[in-house]
Amino acid sequence: MEQTIQLDSAEHRLELFGSGDEHLRIVRARCIVNIAARNNQIILEGQKENVEKACSVIELMRKHLVKFGKLDANDVIGLISKVEVNIEPDEEFGIHVYSPKKSIKPFTRGQRRYIEAMLNYDLTFCTGPAGTGKTYLAVAVAVSMLKKRQIRKIVLARPAVEAGEKLGFLPGDLQAKVNPYLRPLFDSLEDMMEFSQMRKLIDMDIIEVIPLAFMRGRTLNEACIICDEAQNTSSSQMLMFLTRMGRGSKMIITGDVTQVDLERGVKSGMLDAMETLAGTDGISLIGLDDTDIVRHNLVQNIVQAYEAKKKKGKH
Repeated sequence: MEQTIQLDSAEHRLELFGSGDEHLRIVRARCIVNIAARNNQIILEGQKENVEKACSVIELMRKHLVKFGKLDANDVIGLISKVEVNIEPDEEFGIHVYSPKKSIKPFTRGQRRYIEAMLNYDLTFCTGPAGTGKTYLAVAVAVSMLKKRQIRKIVLARPAVEAGEKLGFLPGDLQAKVNPYLRPLFDSLEDMMEFSQMRKLIDMDIIEVIPLAFMRGRTLNEACIICDEAQNTSSSQMLMFLTRMGRGSKMIITGDVTQVDLERGVKSGMLDAMETLAGTDGISLIGLDDTDIVRHNLVQNIVQAYEAKKKKGKH
């Protein structure tokens, strides 16, 4: 089947096609079609189902570019995932953050279930591989709640397990020592508000980004509390974290239980908590998988290849 898409002459071809036609190459690889760009036309050729899928993706790309004035490779990958799971933009699930004109929406059914769980439950566990948006969506919900004044504080915590929470051998002051482990959380925040605004909220102690160990002995009221990389907590650390929840607070715990970096023989506190609390009222357990990956299209292929290798090794 061959399909020609006629572009308006006023459309920004470079932004739509991407540098070196990068966006079209992503569509070609993910939708399994041949693509040729000639003047103001895009010509698609391949199996009927694949061509129709590619046409839907390109239409969403055009709408995205008109609405936001920009389009990058991650946007294209997300739009492809949206078409693959047949999810249309839904304002009900849009998460409004501080960045102007930015509304964060789910790209997969799994992400939609995750957002619903975070909004409807006070305690949510979310597991899944890299690239499924576990941390990003959790931070988005927290920032949205802060913007709406539903909470007074955001606390983002991560176990610094790579250094065994023994950071003394690293050069610099405490902030310099822990920053490498907390950087992914800062990255998510920076995508949702201006840097100056983020810095101001951190200086005012409205947003805290801290190592997990720093939460001991605290009670957090009217806060959204996120524990990222929670698969690397011990059972005692997880219990300590869970009991920090105070009045009017929401807690979100994320991790990839296939990537536990604890010492051999030490059970993941996240897994232990999920087993212990399964079936408890007011708690949601969400599992994302490789179909929910919305990073670079290679990430999904990488995760699937490693899973296949692991399964092969068990036989």
